[in-house]
Amino acid sequence: MSRAMGEAILILSFGGPEKPEDVLPFLENVTRGRGVPPERLREVAEHYYHFGGRSPINDQNRALIGALREHLNQRGLALPVYWGNRNWHPFLADTVRQMQADGIRRAYAFATSAFSSYSGCRQYREDIARAVAEAGQGAPEIIKLRAYFNHPGFLEPMTERVRAALAQLPGGAAAAAHLVFTAHSLPLAMAETSDYVAQLEEACRLVAEGCGHPRHALVFQSRSGPPAQPWLEPDILDWLRQLAASSPGSRDVVVAPIGFVSDHMEVRYDLDEEARLLAGQLDLRLIRAATVGAHPRFVRMIVELVEEHTRGAAPAARGRLPPRSCRPDCCPPPARPAGRRPAP
Repeated sequence: MSRAMGEAILILSFGGPEKPEDVLPFLENVTRGRGVPPERLREVAEHYYHFGGRSPINDQNRALIGALREHLNQRGLALPVYWGNRNWHPFLADTVRQMQADGIRRAYAFATSAFSSYSGCRQYREDIARAVAEAGQGAPEIIKLRAYFNHPGFLEPMTERVRAALAQLPGGAAAAAHLVFTAHSLPLAMAETSDYVAQLEEACRLVAEGCGHPRHALVFQSRSGPPAQPWLEPDILDWLRQLAASSPGSRDVVVAPIGFVSDHMEVRYDLDEEARLLAGQLDLRLIRAATVGAHPRFVRMIVELVEEHTRGAAPAARGRLPPRSCRPDCCPPPARPAGRRPAP
């Protein structure tokens, strides 16, 4: 596993704007072909403008890449690390051309999405195939690493983050607190074509048990589709309202965004702004657990996933679900409504 062998690691991510003038073009890339009205784009754009028009995800990916390079150097592994995005610079197609020019013949792609779904798994495979085809002859082979929702390298730091959040509560309040995990909502039609919910439920169970707090809930956030389209529920805001109205017990809530690997926009705005504001209005004390980010165990996991291919290392997994590689037919897109054509 070395540069001499022409191999590399590719961090594959969603992308995000770096400055205010990037915001609307970025959102147009994200929603192309989905029929999202302009007024909805402008509404979401305000979330980014609230943070100066700069998405946190890019700096978080830079931090992850820096930590990964340091870990590789410490192990004496001369393996270059590249970065390509779906929706903003550095675009994946540009990165693949750079790898091609650098003489990389094989890259192991690590997606910043721990769970299987069309958008978090299969679509990245499609992005890879398109970028390789555009690069043409001599493009590197790109192997997408498997979903890691039940890998110890994801579960252990997530458990550590939740424990730290629970520890912020005074006295014996942690034992009675409500522990709620969040993940990005999906249209039901998309969720039904993957193991997204089953994987989330398993990861939540394992983390909650690791914290000694098996009583927990899984809710969703950040839905963006039209109101008539059914999405995964309950939404975190609705769940908080129901909790405040019906629970006679603890008013303490620990929110763990297990569906995200870094504190990017959906975490910073939808949880730290909207959910926290609502919790205050409902007289609930809300503490948000950090995501895994660039935790050393998470960084080490990336190399372990690569070594499953390069050294034939046994896949590491916990819980009831087996480690899952991305099959060619995994996570198919939901069927399009009759009469609707994909965007060119």
